[in-house]
Amino acid sequence: MEPTRNDLGQPIGFPLPGWAPPPAPPREPMEGRFSRLEPVHPDRHAADLFAADAADADGRSWTYLAYGPFRTLSDYRTWMCATCLGADPLFFAIIDTPEGKAVGVASYLRITPASGSIEVGHLHYSPRLQRSPAATEAMYLLMERAFELGYRRYEWKCDALNAASRAAAQRLGLSFEGVFRQATVYKGRNRDTAWYAAVDAEWPALREAFLAWLAPGNFDGAGRQRTRLTDLTRPILKQRG
Repeated sequence: MEPTRNDLGQPIGFPLPGWAPPPAPPREPMEGRFSRLEPVHPDRHAADLFAADAADADGRSWTYLAYGPFRTLSDYRTWMCATCLGADPLFFAIIDTPEGKAVGVASYLRITPASGSIEVGHLHYSPRLQRSPAATEAMYLLMERAFELGYRRYEWKCDALNAASRAAAQRLGLSFEGVFRQATVYKGRNRDTAWYAAVDAEWPALREAFLAWLAPGNFDGAGRQRTRLTDLTRPILKQRG
């Protein structure tokens, strides 16, 4: 497709008639079939999250986060009170619907309404949440809210060495955009950061892929998926990596 050009013949970005910056995401719950996302509250969620995280005995789920693991519930609450109660990042506890207990966290961050950009991050899934329909549904609910509010760009960034996070981003339909070398330092070590994103033009197809995967008919009597989400999102990706 030919690029838009100005009166000087220079290529410029395509116009956005009628576009206006979206509002900041509200501090309100999100409800799904397998999960419920609630704004993090230490009194409601800290004890359940700490107990669920204890199943990760060797702490491997914390390797690529800038904090954790936490030795005591008091340490975890202190971190939560200092980090998780603001507007950016905006943290949510992921509740396992059948049990009603918090089993993971996720957040919006780098919320930039002026450019219509928002990132998902601070993802920490306890062993109980990992590789479950609730884990995928939580990501769908966060993406759905962002795009329905009017955000144009939904970002995912991770340590370039975090193979699991990179695979998860692609499975969820976020396209690879490159690696920023020596992007930051955490836990006393270098981090090259891999970037992934989906944009609003891709959301309708992504939404259909998520809904098809989450549909009751996609799971057999033992709860096993019939069609992989990867197979549904792969055609939407602009680049893999």
